[in-house]
Amino acid sequence: MRNLSDTIARLKSVQGTAYAGGPAQPSRLSDIGGFGSNPGALRAYSYIPQGLKEHAPLVVVLHGCTQTAAGYDHGAGWSQLAERHGFALLYPEQQRANNPNLCFNWFVPDDIGRDSGEALSIAQMVRRVVEVHDLDQRRVYITGLSAGGAMSLVMLATYPELFASGAIIAGLPYGCATSIPEAFDRMRGHGLPSEQELDARVRRASSHQGPWPTLSLWHGSADQTVAQTNMDAILAQWSGLHGLERVIPEQNAIGVHVQRLWRDKAGIAKIETFSISGMGHGTPLSGADDIGAPGAFMLDARISSTRHIARFWQLTETGSEVSLPKRAETANTATTNVPLDSNTRAPSWQAGEAAGVGKVIEDALRAAGLMR
Repeated sequence: MRNLSDTIARLKSVQGTAYAGGPAQPSRLSDIGGFGSNPGALRAYSYIPQGLKEHAPLVVVLHGCTQTAAGYDHGAGWSQLAERHGFALLYPEQQRANNPNLCFNWFVPDDIGRDSGEALSIAQMVRRVVEVHDLDQRRVYITGLSAGGAMSLVMLATYPELFASGAIIAGLPYGCATSIPEAFDRMRGHGLPSEQELDARVRRASSHQGPWPTLSLWHGSADQTVAQTNMDAILAQWSGLHGLERVIPEQNAIGVHVQRLWRDKAGIAKIETFSISGMGHGTPLSGADDIGAPGAFMLDARISSTRHIARFWQLTETGSEVSLPKRAETANTATTNVPLDSNTRAPSWQAGEAAGVGKVIEDALRAAGLMR
């Protein structure tokens, strides 16, 4: 783990960072209202296309820090695909009372265990939407960016029976951190648990014995906010569950990007990874596409992750693609960094720390907007 002064400097570096969600956009989403005890105090929104058929699939989408459900939907374009291809959407949304930066609390023990906190709130939403709209409980999928990606892995680990597959964009492995200093270190790729321990943490998260959800993992090669080693750690955490430790992956070049694909003995794709060349921290989109909208955290990388993920889940036509252009593709490999994923409901600092040091840390957290 990095030393204390390094952690404090990292906290101070986000002081004064502006809200990165961009101007408000007209929302296509509807507030769900009551869906259970909601111990994580989250909000829930849905998009149900008109004339949706019975037993349609459901995609759960988790936004990143400083974002909202409506803002992420506008950028990623999920509701546009849902309308065209006939599936439902569920958008959990963080509230500032839980986290001033609107990050899902992906490393707080009370929020990432089965039947508690934010994890239980999201599970309650899923069950409610599936029941009310008569959706196919065998075809429920989850995706998220950054803190939302890490929280998506929380859901796949703690409620694997609810999900057929997940797509993680710039996320972190389940159970890799339990405090703010650990979270910052893991984001930078420092101190990640061993492969064996990562595997064990997923297995301990529920009594589930399989089959396990499949995974699509995405990360920018120039991401300076969440190190790409986290994608490798996620791969290590889940490959053992699928029995893929000795499987040699297929490797494909899709444009300038690299896809690796692991199949089981029956030839079924279980895990894929995408390294997005030159991209910073955000969701990969194609500015030449007719869904989504590049902007803050929504980066024009000349590939639509939204389209590809939908195809990976067989919600649309199958196969890999570099989006369906409406105009000529142009290169844009912006690597703009974004505020750090963080949390307000932090555990107590380790016993024995000097009071003065604790005050410095608290001041840094408040300056960064991570504590009140």
